[in-house]
Amino acid sequence: MSSSSPLSFTVSHRGTLHALSLLPENTLAVLQARLEELTQVPASLQKLLHKGKNLLGSDPDTWYQTTLAQAGFKNGLKIHMMGPTSQELTTMQSMENEQRRRERILRERALKPQVKLRSTGTSDTSLLNHRFHQLKPLEYLPNPASALAILTKLSEDPAIQHIMQIHKFSVGVLTELAPHEHPELLGLNVNAGQAIKLRIRTDRYDGFRLYREVRRVLCHELTHNVWGDHDNNFKELNSKLNREVAEFERAAANGTHYLSEVEDTYQPSSELEAEAHSYILGGMDSSGVALDESREERRRRVLEATMARLHKEDEELEKSCGTGSAKT
Repeated sequence: MSSSSPLSFTVSHRGTLHALSLLPENTLAVLQARLEELTQVPASLQKLLHKGKNLLGSDPDTWYQTTLAQAGFKNGLKIHMMGPTSQELTTMQSMENEQRRRERILRERALKPQVKLRSTGTSDTSLLNHRFHQLKPLEYLPNPASALAILTKLSEDPAIQHIMQIHKFSVGVLTELAPHEHPELLGLNVNAGQAIKLRIRTDRYDGFRLYREVRRVLCHELTHNVWGDHDNNFKELNSKLNREVAEFERAAANGTHYLSEVEDTYQPSSELEAEAHSYILGGMDSSGVALDESREERRRRVLEATMARLHKEDEELEKSCGTGSAKT
């Protein structure tokens, strides 16, 4: 019987603190089994982070031989655990199966002989080629199923699909950036579209960033499919993509209550948008004089103000982009 004194340490997971006491000669596998009982996170998907380092290492074969003492566990150690639960994995698998089913249907449609008709929209073949070919959430982060849902929403966003067809963009993998691994980045384009990585989570992993902010970063990274540096060529295309997204959504809202649609689409985040919304309401200009403008003129002003805001925010985005070498 061992005479070693137990090691006492804590493991936090999703805001819950687990106090553990194990012998120094217990293996990592013993600890993982205990954590699986407490959190429902499978041992193979657990990550135990301390000062940015995974205490489990990268080789699963060592988990049954390496002791806690050898792995650096000490009394009072505070560890942050990451990994999806079994239920989350099941949900994510169902969503991935549905995604594959949709892709299979698109492939089958593209291979079928088509009757020659007057074109009324985008062909299935174009949709099949100019798209995100794989969606990949980080399974070791919380709620991977929710992350996959956001990546799916981005990939199926009509405005994003619209600009991808126009500019013939193709992206191999759309995935996410872990805030703790890349705290300075909001987005990254790898090898001109081989993969696009987006920070979709909040810094504390307690939720997800606003969808339209993430989508704006996606437009920025799609621009890197063509231009690597943040030069004038890049800025011109990036501005064009943002303009095409805004115009597409404006056209899609045609025939509906457009003014309320704009208010829902563009949430005020700057003085420029506050000004834009004053035009939406049609009330007063900065001097308090009533604006006598047509509906189309007000729409144009809203679009111009919004695009000016987007241009300003895109300049800030360049500082948080890991792709281009021009950091201004």
